[in-house]
Amino acid sequence: MVAGFNTVTMSSKIKESLELQIAELEMLFSMFPNKGEITLQDENCFLNVQRYLNNTSEDLPHKTEYSVAVTIDEPKVKVDLQVTLPHDYPHVPPQLFARSNTLDRQQQWQLNKDLTSYVSSLELGELCICAAVQWIGDITPYLQNSKLPSEKAPKEIVLKTLFSRMWIYSHHIYRQELRKKIFESAKKLNLTGFCLTGKPGIICVEGVKENCEEFWHIIRYPNWKHISCKHIESGESEGNEDNLRLFHTFKDLQFQAHGDYGLRNDYHMDLGQFLEFLKEHQSEHVFQILFGVEGKSSGN
Repeated sequence: MVAGFNTVTMSSKIKESLELQIAELEMLFSMFPNKGEITLQDENCFLNVQRYLNNTSEDLPHKTEYSVAVTIDEPKVKVDLQVTLPHDYPHVPPQLFARSNTLDRQQQWQLNKDLTSYVSSLELGELCICAAVQWIGDITPYLQNSKLPSEKAPKEIVLKTLFSRMWIYSHHIYRQELRKKIFESAKKLNLTGFCLTGKPGIICVEGVKENCEEFWHIIRYPNWKHISCKHIESGESEGNEDNLRLFHTFKDLQFQAHGDYGLRNDYHMDLGQFLEFLKEHQSEHVFQILFGVEGKSSGN
């Protein structure tokens, strides 16, 4: 009986949180009524949440995700605020990421650091996306940093770049539209690495830390379920991060499958060939992280 009571209580708290999330989102739509100002990751977001709240569906809806295009008039700047809400927000902090083509990498990093600090200073249990949008409205201090006197330019040159290498595991990767999304996103974000097509499917991306995080955000949603980030390698470099890369391009990696199945959903990639590929790129240690077993070459 106690376990049942706890489940009901937890469900009730989640429903209360979802009601608040939808109410805040409706408020944002009234603040940003023009087309394209608010973009929902899932167009059925309202419907799915409402079904859950009305008990017509027992399936917990996906996390509410959307972006808000904040336009500042003086100076003329556009900032996209990407929002991901855990089911129990506002009782836990939201996940926010601000992006603007007007800001350079360091300015954008500082903006998001300050945004996180601001949201953390707010009281849990209170809705805060509207407050975050208003806070972003004053982006002028970050723009001023780009107009520093020329004698301060050398400090900009030696700023450290945060570098990441993500190792992503999927049960399988087959669909052409999904592969297209992976390669286009990697190219757009200047990431190198590879995508191993088949079963299992493996993706490795490396580059600027925030670009890797954005890539992970893009490919996961709206509905890629059997995928996980197994391992992240981090580093930092002064200036250009290319000296930390293990891959020069983003490679379409395909190995011969076991058996003559062709491109079907029932074949497994030759992991021995994959292990040799990892060795060639100083990444043999990742094999055990990905698959839970120590890699052995076919010649051993």
